[in-house]
Amino acid sequence: MQRMTLALRYCHVTVTDHEAALGFYRDALGLEVRNDVSSGGHRWVTLGIPDQPGTDIVLSDPYGGRSEADGDTIAELVTKGVFGMVVFRTDDLDKVFEAAEASGAEVMQEPTEQPWGPRDCAFRDPAGNMVRIEQTTPAEQA
Repeated sequence: MQRMTLALRYCHVTVTDHEAALGFYRDALGLEVRNDVSSGGHRWVTLGIPDQPGTDIVLSDPYGGRSEADGDTIAELVTKGVFGMVVFRTDDLDKVFEAAEASGAEVMQEPTEQPWGPRDCAFRDPAGNMVRIEQTTPAEQA
């Protein structure tokens, strides 16, 4: 049997304020804006890592493409910080931590060696989503 290929294309992150989210994801973390679309009173901003052209993060509001009731529920969960999480990897955790902290993002965990392996840190983005950033290992950097 021939092996199929599979790759992540989009990851959606629900935000409550696109401009505040851009201040974190674009300005602090260094993602590039690839697309910015408004339709029907909603907005979708697609961002990506400069050297990874095939994988994007889409910032969207809780109500885009959803019922009012579903949007209300999602907005409440996002604000509580329990809706979703994004995990990034970097070769310089301290540099990324400093940039994210300087952006005003809420620090949930300073860089720490985890018992399960990685050294990582955690923030809440301006909407309340958990964002973890882990240090790549020397083997992953090679």
